[in-house]
Amino acid sequence: MTVTDDREVGRERQRKEDARLITGRTRWTDNITLPGLLHMAILRSPYAHARITSIDTSAALGRPNVVAAFSGADVADVQGSLPCAWPVTEDIVHPDRPPLAVGTVRHHGEAVAVVVARDQASAMDALEAIEVDYEPLTPVLDLEQALAEGSPLVHPDKGTNKSYTWVFDSAQAGTGGDVAAADDEVVIERRYVQQRLIPAFMEPRSVIVDPGAGEYTIWSATQIPHILRVFYALLTGTPEHKVRVIAPDVGGGFGGKLQVTPEELITFMAARRVGRPVKYTETRSDTMLSAHHGRDMIQDVRLTARRDGTVTGISVKLTANMGAYLGLVGPGVPILGAFMYNAIYKFPAYRFECDGVFTNTTITDAYRGAGRPEATYAIERAMDDLAVELGVDPIEIRRRNWIKKEEFPFTTVAGLVYDSGDYAAATDKALALLGYDKLRAEQADRRASGDPVQLGIGTSTYTEMCGLAPSRILGALRYAAGGWETAAVRVLPTGKVEVVTGTSPHGQGHETAWSQIVADELGVAFDDVEVLHGDTRSSYKGLDTYGSRSLAVGGIALVEACRKVRDKARTVAAHMLECSPDDLEFTGGAFRVRGTPDAAKTMADCAFAVFAAHDLPDGVEPTLDADATFDPQTFSFPHGTHLCAVEVDTQTGHVAIRKYIAVDDVGKVINPTIVEGQVHGGVAQGIAQALHEEAVYDESGTLLTGSFVDYTPPTAADLPEIVSDRTETPATTHPLGVKGVGEAGAIAATPAVVNAIVDALRPLGVTDVPMPCTPERVWRAIRTAGTEGGRS
Repeated sequence: MTVTDDREVGRERQRKEDARLITGRTRWTDNITLPGLLHMAILRSPYAHARITSIDTSAALGRPNVVAAFSGADVADVQGSLPCAWPVTEDIVHPDRPPLAVGTVRHHGEAVAVVVARDQASAMDALEAIEVDYEPLTPVLDLEQALAEGSPLVHPDKGTNKSYTWVFDSAQAGTGGDVAAADDEVVIERRYVQQRLIPAFMEPRSVIVDPGAGEYTIWSATQIPHILRVFYALLTGTPEHKVRVIAPDVGGGFGGKLQVTPEELITFMAARRVGRPVKYTETRSDTMLSAHHGRDMIQDVRLTARRDGTVTGISVKLTANMGAYLGLVGPGVPILGAFMYNAIYKFPAYRFECDGVFTNTTITDAYRGAGRPEATYAIERAMDDLAVELGVDPIEIRRRNWIKKEEFPFTTVAGLVYDSGDYAAATDKALALLGYDKLRAEQADRRASGDPVQLGIGTSTYTEMCGLAPSRILGALRYAAGGWETAAVRVLPTGKVEVVTGTSPHGQGHETAWSQIVADELGVAFDDVEVLHGDTRSSYKGLDTYGSRSLAVGGIALVEACRKVRDKARTVAAHMLECSPDDLEFTGGAFRVRGTPDAAKTMADCAFAVFAAHDLPDGVEPTLDADATFDPQTFSFPHGTHLCAVEVDTQTGHVAIRKYIAVDDVGKVINPTIVEGQVHGGVAQGIAQALHEEAVYDESGTLLTGSFVDYTPPTAADLPEIVSDRTETPATTHPLGVKGVGEAGAIAATPAVVNAIVDALRPLGVTDVPMPCTPERVWRAIRTAGTEGGRS
């Protein structure tokens, strides 16, 4: 975007946050020290499923510097059960989940006992002195085995490993036809497996609980300080006004810190038990073991179409691994995806069914995109297969079926109303940037010559529902919270501005983008805006940051608060200028009398006049401050086209990304630099799923990928140059016109990369490569296709 005036929105501002972050002048939770601070370490189960026959902590208590040690049995009557805020069906099976295991452990790494000591090393050393006797039980790890007759039960008292079945049928909902009656001249039936992933955030989870004098102050590396505060109050019996939660600078989350964690409750119990502040900071291996995981689903997809390529129906049978318990929003993650399998296409009929299943593994929950990447992967893979079946170009099959620009707003077969978009514009720009026709010609030459290094081109034309809201829809989906967000604006006597936001950033750049919005709305300097967040004492209400909701919801609350401030200031300025408020226009950072532009008062003039309060209009209170709460009428629907060109060595299975193009439409852009960074980061995570990352358990349920030696996120050296660009179709349902961007890259990238790999190998008979597409798996797919001549 070219900025043609002095407006801040659209300007490529460097982030305010970065100076302190990159110079270490910041406060991570683990950096915080308090007088009398103690340290906690947690003993975790080496078994995936076992009965605890005894735990003896007495020897640990005798170790140097140890203050306390206790097991789940010691706190069984006070620790309660961790919450699930999204019970997606009325009859959902929701077992208790104590923070510290009592009687039985149900996944490798489950917490069984703790030590509190004067320093971290002493606490860790004392764990070795705790004696635990286990009686191993048979674990169930495979999703389909867990549903089979006679399978071991994760929770025997529940009598089943199925937590819920959730169904959406367009015929029953009245949003479309019956998939059973859809024209099926062409049928594409596929099974896709979403491997288990681990949110590898930069900063491990950390929490400090200070019992104080009659109230609790908690610092936590969390995405959700406001939600955490509510659950601390509910779960511990502490009055909410006696609980203060602070999320200081937080080093990444990607959904992995969207949780009320066992560790947060255990630390609370420890601090209450010893009457002093207690800190717990996990190791990286603790993160891999016990921080929630993502994805882990089996997708059975059936797509029908006519011979001319027009799609007629799609049905999805999803089997989703919940792990051993239900996470905070874990059951709802597949349900978010349920509304997006139709994607950008005009399907007339749709059916979705999901079984949530318990296994003896770490819980799954939100991971960047939360259900939407899985849906996009399935439909974009299936659309490529439809193109091959009909002998048309993958881009052409999409053009025949996507919603056209003039058809917006468009009500989808899933019942959502997409307000705006232009899929053709984004795709045309991406094709030009890639040099699509030239690459297709090169691909044909390589195939004809039998080149051992084959070229593949992958397409992903995605959209997503984000800006999690509105509250009434979330309520209909049985989600416990709402989708609103709040903001407050305080104009100080000198004209500087403090903004209090209910969003809670952990790397997104809110301080910068929010300052740009306020600068334009109030006519103040960018550097004169301070953004306060993440502390429930100053930001007393909010619903925090996840689901690409911060700008699309919190940003609109900020605009509305600013406009209330401006309305108040207009009255004051009119009084000072001895004119009617209706005679004023707000331009160039000041209220000016129409026809007499030199007669003006700035926001700073109004702020000081209110501060002095010597001469205000009758009935006007001496303040410009205002707050606003915004509950959106619908979701936000960004979209885009990502194209990936890969070279695949058919002799070794090695995949090299030659070119990656990302053209995204996120509506109005506040800061292009931030948008580009969000897209690049998301693409990196999408590529990681396609090529690199997978959480793996052995047959006993032991996590084999418990460190970065075995769980392998890509480094910068493993990633290609990402060429990014944008189109812009503003959202029409709120005044800013923005759409979400935080998850876009992660949603689009995975199918683009895998489609490219399969495209390269189709002449060899390969129609699928399981993720991650490591050289070994690619090589095996080639050899299997060559010897069996079928789907690999």
